[in-house]
Amino acid sequence: MASIFTKIINNQIPCYKVAENDDFIAFLDINPNVRGHTLCIPKKEIDDYLDLDDETFKDLMYFSKKVAIAIKNVIKCKKVGLTLIGIEVPHVHVHLIPINDISAMQFINKVRLDKTEFEKIAVEIRDSYCSLS
Repeated sequence: MASIFTKIINNQIPCYKVAENDDFIAFLDINPNVRGHTLCIPKKEIDDYLDLDDETFKDLMYFSKKVAIAIKNVIKCKKVGLTLIGIEVPHVHVHLIPINDISAMQFINKVRLDKTEFEKIAVEIRDSYCSLS
């Protein structure tokens, strides 16, 4: 059964896309810990990152790093935290979370954003991503 992320990849469900290439896509988390919380996923549906071949894992990390740089260019933060949890959706996904302290990485407190704010953030991060070489 296709995950919600596969439905996003196949344009069956909309998302706030910030980056994409032939193998990966990045979009804003719709239940974000903080403003700018982004998910990076492979287009190939694989449940556990340990099942990724080495090349795909390396490329996912490189893609995620570039997206994280774009996020840091847009969202005021000390760092962009990265985590691979993968429990809530059976599809490998990297969480990129702008952080000023460790509490942003705890998935306890969430921020509420309206559609206009999501769209604004997505455009800003996408523009930043596209400007990177």
